[in-house]
Amino acid sequence: MKALSFYHTGIKDMPENMRPREKLMLRGEKNLEDAELLAIILGQGTRELSALELARLLIIKYKSLRNLKDASLEELLEEKGIGPAKAVSLKAAIEIGRRMAQDSDLKIPIKSPEDVKNMVMEEMRYFDREHFRVIYLDRKGGLLEMQDISVGGLHSSIVHPREVFKLAVKKSAASLILVHNHPSGDPTPSQEDIEISRRLIEAGNLMGISVLDHIIIGDNRYCSLKSKGLI
Repeated sequence: MKALSFYHTGIKDMPENMRPREKLMLRGEKNLEDAELLAIILGQGTRELSALELARLLIIKYKSLRNLKDASLEELLEEKGIGPAKAVSLKAAIEIGRRMAQDSDLKIPIKSPEDVKNMVMEEMRYFDREHFRVIYLDRKGGLLEMQDISVGGLHSSIVHPREVFKLAVKKSAASLILVHNHPSGDPTPSQEDIEISRRLIEAGNLMGISVLDHIIIGDNRYCSLKSKGLI
């Protein structure tokens, strides 16, 4: 512990232009590294670690901010130096980012499978389990909401039409796009993928809600079942 204290450098000991808050004020938030932004949210460190050092340890453990966002409140509280105040601040900041990304007022237009890929690839390509997600659209193809419907095992996920269309009715969606990932990284559709797609298309036809496509996300690759003529 003494060695740690010997090498410990507090943020106040750093030059002003290297301190996260001052750096943001001088150069703007886009010029800060992930750990520096995280340190600002944490606010303070511990006796042994500065907020910046604590932030860097979190980034090292979780590999990226993307993985950190999936940590539960309980998991964050298990981290040394993270108490209730810091954990709650982190979860609140992450939730603000999520809501802004899905703000229905933005009405992001979805016109092609490429648009879907650009929206979800950098998140879904790293999932180690299958996530089945639905993108709900208005009559002009604008994004209403994107919602995870189920998280399955390593090889499959279970999807029920009731769960898919419940939010569609609530949001008055005109159409929707199905999305799920293959943890293997290979987006080639399975027979089960095709059958689930056709079953949901039939359910949508009965309800007057069009299922436009089913996009499968792999590792930096994707497959549109519609483009392949599979649905």
